[in-house]
Amino acid sequence: MSTCASSPFDHSKADIILRSSDGVEFRVFKLFLTLASPFFEAMFALPQPAAGTNDDTMNGLPVIPMQENSKTLDTFLRFCYPSTLAEDPSLENLKDIKAILGVARKYSLDLIEKKVCQALANPKVLEAEPLRCFAIARNARLTHETITAAKYTLRQPLIPEWFAEISMITASDLLALLTYHQKCSIAVASLSHNFDWVTKYYGNNRNWLVSDCRCTRNTEGKIKLWRMDTLPWWTTYMEETFEILRDTPSGAIVKSKVEKTIQKVRNGGCATCSAGVKANMEEFSDLFALEVDKATASIKLHAYFFWPLTVFG
Repeated sequence: MSTCASSPFDHSKADIILRSSDGVEFRVFKLFLTLASPFFEAMFALPQPAAGTNDDTMNGLPVIPMQENSKTLDTFLRFCYPSTLAEDPSLENLKDIKAILGVARKYSLDLIEKKVCQALANPKVLEAEPLRCFAIARNARLTHETITAAKYTLRQPLIPEWFAEISMITASDLLALLTYHQKCSIAVASLSHNFDWVTKYYGNNRNWLVSDCRCTRNTEGKIKLWRMDTLPWWTTYMEETFEILRDTPSGAIVKSKVEKTIQKVRNGGCATCSAGVKANMEEFSDLFALEVDKATASIKLHAYFFWPLTVFG
């Protein structure tokens, strides 16, 4: 039993009907589809059956059965129609993005493919599902989107959990991603071996890092700046953060751990450190995150698209 699609795909003056795989009929205009897609342009240019000679008609209009379900069909048709008749749909979940990307490729909808790529590079989507984004982009041979998604995967542990789209990539693709992740971890670890990036930034403005206050009692001197012991709570923050960065080498991780340290210092009762810890640690976390991201930016993602090796980044 067929049902009629909602507006604007129920127009009485439409000249063709697209029937979805789940039986929803979309009354559309050939002109809009022809302008949006070379595939439809070529199809409609073929000789059409005379009115009344084709069994698959409804109300005198030819009916084209489609493989896509009604939700996917509705979304991609809205992209085809002028914005005054149908606003571009919002693509904020990967299931929709994957489906529309497939349709865009199938029907040669280049403009729609570009819009889907923009959705795939949406930070909101990437932050939530970077591995799935990587798999979809890699499978579609979208170079920029693949690289962007790979960078977002650094916010997650090296060994990923199973995800639905893992079958869309090859073992070589996954190996390339894991190798990239590991090399980024090594690059970030180098920041803990040389703290010149800290001393160069702060110069003489160093009192909050090596202050002679109650916090310096019983310090073990694990990290030295300007040949002086750093404050114990800052040393602890650095040790804990570098440990986390071994598995998630991303500047975003650095900034997410700052609030815990600020609260710890305030609860410690040192008036000297508590007075400026929020401003100082927020500024320092910006520096730290920048240095982490600079370290990983030098690492290239190797993807085995063809032989010989192709390098992106």
